[in-house]
Order: sequence, then C-alpha cells, then structure tokens
Amino acid sequence: MEIGQQVKVCRLRDRVPATVVKRLGAVGTVKGFKVLDGMNLGVVVQFEDEFATWFFEDELKAV
Repeated sequence: MEIGQQVKVCRLRDRVPATVVKRLGAVGTVKGFKVLDGMNLGVVVQFEDEFATWFFEDELKAV
C-alpha cells in the first residue's frame, strides 16, 4: 500500500461502529499509516465524504 493509492474495503476483521460498517465495499484513498502494536500497521483511508479511519491491511484491496 502506498499513500495516494485507491483501495476498496473488502472485509472487516473486528466489530466496528455503523459508520465504518457502511464503508464495506467503498473505495477510498490511502492517506497514511498508523502504528498499532509495534508489529502491525493500520492503513488510514479517507473517503469522498471526507470521513477517514484506519483498517488492517488485509481488509483492503488495491483498486
């Protein structure tokens, strides 16, 4: 994954709020990365409506 790359949310690993669930299948842009626990990175994705949140890399697919 690279900053600026278009990605699609293809699955959700954990329980998440409804605002994130409705992003399943949506396409967004990678805006950055988030250190989760020292071994994993989260990918920060921003959508067309300016909503942004992070996902695990295996929850996303490059478009």
